[in-house]
Amino acid sequence: MTTKRPRSIRPRPLPVVEPGVPAPSGLRRLGIDTSEFDHVVCLAGNPNTGKSTVFNALTGLKQHVGNWPGKTVARAEGGFEYGGKRYKLVDLPGTYSLLSASTDEEIARDFILFGRPDCTIIVADATVLERNLNLTLQILEITGKAVLCLNLMDEAKRKGVKVNHRRLARELGIPVVPTVARTAHGMPELIEAVAGVASGEVETDPRRVRVRGAAADAVDELAALIEESYPGLPNARWVALRLLEGDRRVEDAVRHGELAELAGDKSFGQLAASGMS
Repeated sequence: MTTKRPRSIRPRPLPVVEPGVPAPSGLRRLGIDTSEFDHVVCLAGNPNTGKSTVFNALTGLKQHVGNWPGKTVARAEGGFEYGGKRYKLVDLPGTYSLLSASTDEEIARDFILFGRPDCTIIVADATVLERNLNLTLQILEITGKAVLCLNLMDEAKRKGVKVNHRRLARELGIPVVPTVARTAHGMPELIEAVAGVASGEVETDPRRVRVRGAAADAVDELAALIEESYPGLPNARWVALRLLEGDRRVEDAVRHGELAELAGDKSFGQLAASGMS
C-alpha cells in the first residue's frame, strides 16, 4: 500500500516491524497521542541502524509525520507511557555526524543542543559499531543524558561479531542496552534505562574529549564569555569548542543573532516541546 505524502516532505521507507510482537511489560503505546507528556525523548543514529523500528516498537507502529519548521525534512513523533509517566518520542533524521554539513545534521544537532531532550536514545548497528561511535561521541559532547541502544544484535551474532556491552557502558559512561528492535528483544531494558536517565535516577558520566594545555585555557575563557552573553544556553563548552574549530554554522548563529534567539525564553527547546508546529 502506498501512502501519499505532501511534496514538501521527503519520503522515507517505512520500517518493517514483526506483526503481533507484544508491548514490553509496563509499556503502553500511545501512537500519535503526545499530549500532556512528562518527558521528551529523541532518537538519534546513523541511517539504516533500525532507528525507525525502535520508534515504531515504542509508539505502536504509528507516526505523526510533518516537517521541521522551515525545512523540507520529514519529522516523526509519537508517544508511549511507562511507569505512570508519558513520553514524547521524536525521531531525528539519520546522520553520520553533527558537524552541520547538511540540513539533516543541522536539525539533529540543534534539537539535541537546544531542544534539551530529557534523554537521547542513540541507536547503533552492532555489526559495524565502529562506524557509529563517531556520532555517539559527538552526542555525548553535547549531552550526557543518553542511552546507547545496541541494535541488530541478532545480525551481529550471525556474523560472529561479539560486543561486550558492559565494558562499552563503562567506557562511554552511559547505559548500553543490546536489542533486536524488530522482535522487541531488549526493549524492556531499553525503556527502563531511558526512564532512569530521563528522571535523573540513573546518573551518567559521559566520555568527552579532554582538552589540555593552552587549548583548555582557550575553551574555558571562551565558554565563560558565551555563558555571560547567552545565559540560557545549555552547553557553552560545546559551542566554544565548535567556534575554536572554525564551525561556520555556529559562527553564523552567533553573527546573525540566532544563538541568542535559541538560548532565550522562547527557544528551540520550547518549540520542540510544544510540537514544533
